[in-house]
Amino acid sequence: MSIFVGNLSYEISQDDLVEVFQDYGKVQRVHIPVEKETGRKRGFAFVEMENKAQEAKAIEALDGADWMGRSIKVNEAREREARAPFNGGGGDRKKRY
Repeated sequence: MSIFVGNLSYEISQDDLVEVFQDYGKVQRVHIPVEKETGRKRGFAFVEMENKAQEAKAIEALDGADWMGRSIKVNEAREREARAPFNGGGGDRKKRY
């Protein structure tokens, strides 16, 4: 399982997240996505902890908490949804003509 942490300050660092989440158990991994073009942080992150019990404890304690001037959203991360291809559905180009 992974934890989704949303509504984060764009100034957030991995060390900041580890510091907050380590109160609830051992942090195994932190990932802060950035925009490809600008390299700017996107305002959310993913945190993985040693086990599900620690993750549940962190979610319960931190969801809705005020941190760095923002009310953060903390919940279980969902699997990434499959996206449609950019060409509008992946149909065979030859059949269009």
